[in-house]
Amino acid sequence: MRLAEDEGGGTLYNEPVQRDGAEGETVFTGIVERRGEVVSIQDHPGGREIVIAPLPAGGLPPWDPVALGESIAVSGVCLTAARLRDGGPRVAFDAVPETLSRTTLGKLSGGDQVNLERSLRAGDRLGGHFVYGHVDGLGVVLGREEEGDQVLFRIGAPPALVAQTIPKGSIAVDGISLTVIDVDRVGNTFTFAAIPHTLLVTTLGQRVAGESVNLETDPLGKWVLQCVREVLGGGGLTLPGG
Repeated sequence: MRLAEDEGGGTLYNEPVQRDGAEGETVFTGIVERRGEVVSIQDHPGGREIVIAPLPAGGLPPWDPVALGESIAVSGVCLTAARLRDGGPRVAFDAVPETLSRTTLGKLSGGDQVNLERSLRAGDRLGGHFVYGHVDGLGVVLGREEEGDQVLFRIGAPPALVAQTIPKGSIAVDGISLTVIDVDRVGNTFTFAAIPHTLLVTTLGQRVAGESVNLETDPLGKWVLQCVREVLGGGGLTLPGG
């Protein structure tokens, strides 16, 4: 993966972190199905094995057994189910060193909780927005403020990611599809509100100031921004068959 310096001097991905363990494209919706708990972590020459068990959640649909090779978004990072433990409830994922160093997965410890979402299947409802599980960079929780039964979060992010973020647009934070409220392009921050259900079902309810989160900006916004840059840069656009 190639790296580039952002306008603020930080390191950004020139290409997003790709999913570990499988080829092809997978898409999610950012509607977290469960929280999971890290059961064990084991380093190996190729990276790290992370074993996760889905947590029970009253009132939610049952968590069907995971199949080997299935793609699961783990706090926004697309991973492949590499091995099944105890007949399936516990799933072992392999994360390569780059994924560990560029996402929050590298900071996980036993007992930590993560967000889980299975990949979108043909015919499924698209409840959030298209999320690829390719993390664009890390943000940091700068503040959280109770507003009635909601919580308003303020996130600091690299300038290049803030440039891809717009008010009322979508962004995935730790794999959760959220609607942006405000964007501060000078301070490089954005805000969103989390409703009680989101706080209960996902790990957002546990996030406090100073903690890192995985960010993936809206794929549509990335394409629009790239097209505008191409046109303004005088390079024009090359279309298939054109």
